[in-house]
Amino acid sequence: MKLQRSQSLIIIAFIFIYVIWGSTYLFNKIVVTELPPFFIGAIRFITAGILIMTIAKFLKLKLGITKKQFLNCFIAGFLFLVYGNGVFVWALKYVDSGFAALLASTQPLFVLLLMRLVDRKPMQKKSILGVLLGLLGMYLLVSQQDITSSEGSVLGIFMIFTCVLSWSYGSVFVSKADLPQNFFVSTGYQMLIAGSMLLLGSFIFNEAWVSPLHWSLEAKGSMLFLILFGGIIAFTSFNYLLKMVSTEKVATSAYVNPIIAMLLGWYVLDESLTLQSIIASVILLSGVYFITTRKRIAKVTADESVKP
Repeated sequence: MKLQRSQSLIIIAFIFIYVIWGSTYLFNKIVVTELPPFFIGAIRFITAGILIMTIAKFLKLKLGITKKQFLNCFIAGFLFLVYGNGVFVWALKYVDSGFAALLASTQPLFVLLLMRLVDRKPMQKKSILGVLLGLLGMYLLVSQQDITSSEGSVLGIFMIFTCVLSWSYGSVFVSKADLPQNFFVSTGYQMLIAGSMLLLGSFIFNEAWVSPLHWSLEAKGSMLFLILFGGIIAFTSFNYLLKMVSTEKVATSAYVNPIIAMLLGWYVLDESLTLQSIIASVILLSGVYFITTRKRIAKVTADESVKP
């Protein structure tokens, strides 16, 4: 019964990180056209963190944390949310949301290479083919003249790749780190810590702090979605999956998110889809597929119970 419940929760969590995170590219793009990026992240994660901790307190979950767990939450919060998300949103000022999502789909490639370096795990033939296809797809994607010639696009592309690297290393780190036992509480700490760092960053970079009363209706709706769904639900699901299944399996969201993001960007924001982008995305996502379909054994066992 416990195994059945674990499998059901894992499936639901995968649906959340596939669909919700695929939509966040669109909503981040909408918000960043109106508000400064670090300010967006600070408001989003502090609000989500407070809501999570309030709910956790109401559910009488254990909120205690050791010094080591706090340090690990600090590191994870920085890798995932401060750099991996905050800088990524900043880069969205210079690139389309669908294009950015395709660049982010290289995460499994980075995860694989990092695990090869950290754990010295040998690459299977499928993985090597996946890496080669991924590199070819990346080259075709970023070598388009109309993309690289636009103002700030090259810097935006480079920073997105560094964000993907940060998120990838965070995935490897969290899968082994000592964090609060409850995934919901762990997410709350990471968000509060990251939100505070982003608020400090926003102050240091002299960003304009705009009252929510002066935000447009689109910005308010987008921020609400990012806080409740992209923050609390999807990120908690992500932290849960990192402890329950292999890191490579969690990274499969990278080839579902771009499809959703590209379609939403094209339909809602009228973002263009060039033939080269489509070909590059097919090659790139094929590479991701080969990387993430290697035979792996999930961490879930019959005697494991899922924490509430």
